[in-house]
Amino acid sequence: MIIYVDENDENTRLDSFLATVTKDLSRAKLQSLIKSGVVKVNDSAKKPSYSIKENDKIEFEIPENETVKIEPEYIPLDIVYEDENMLVVNKPSGMLTHPTSNERCGTLVNALLFKYGENLSDLNGEFRRGIVHRLDKNTSGLLMIAKNNKTHEYLAGIIKNHQITKKYRTIVKGVYTKDEEIINLPIARHPAKPHKMTVVEGGKESITIVKVIKRFKNATYLDVTLVTGRTHQIRVHLSHKGFPVFNDTLYGAGSAPVKTEEQALQSYYLRFTKPFSDEIIELEIEPDEKIQKVLTYLKNRS
Repeated sequence: MIIYVDENDENTRLDSFLATVTKDLSRAKLQSLIKSGVVKVNDSAKKPSYSIKENDKIEFEIPENETVKIEPEYIPLDIVYEDENMLVVNKPSGMLTHPTSNERCGTLVNALLFKYGENLSDLNGEFRRGIVHRLDKNTSGLLMIAKNNKTHEYLAGIIKNHQITKKYRTIVKGVYTKDEEIINLPIARHPAKPHKMTVVEGGKESITIVKVIKRFKNATYLDVTLVTGRTHQIRVHLSHKGFPVFNDTLYGAGSAPVKTEEQALQSYYLRFTKPFSDEIIELEIEPDEKIQKVLTYLKNRS
């Protein structure tokens, strides 16, 4: 198996990163494999504590008796765009992008494997077949999928070089005072809580453009454009500014004023150049059920 590290996993320990990829191997087993030289980073052996870097090439073989197969599942896909090299799906809230150690079923990858089989890129390993970028489990919306490795490299390149426009809708707690704002605050993993990200000096450059769509009593409907794409970037930036996304329990918003199980955040717009072509692809979807539900409540209340 060969995996290339993307920018969102940079500075993670090698053994911790592999634990998210191999899933069923214990930390002790992974450390043993790394120490024995089975795992190569850029063709060299490293320590389990090695801090991985963007574009590192990690190569290893999982012992056959340890291999876990991800099963295809029939789960209907909402395909917004498709060509010979890629597709864009509208991922629903509550669905994981790819399997984890706790959840191996019901993910987008399970659904993709059922429909496309082996006709998906594998640059990010078997657990992330076709996956070029991710959306949080509780974030809905547009997600690009690569059908082959050449397309995967192309899409990863335009994301890295900011040659793609990604916009989100969100509803936050509090009345956002500025009509438009560029948030430029560095983000890195939380030093004490590695499952979280945080604004911290020395973190990676992170830029978010925020525009107010509508203000309500103690709530604001926002249009958000990602210039960079750090893990949890929108949620971290808005929470840091004092306007956490409704239902984002990880970053401090708590429950929304109306029952929705997922955070009020949707990736609704993509604009990019079609792989190996000059054609511009522009996609936009309507607000999803959770956004509509909270908006209806807020409008009726005001």
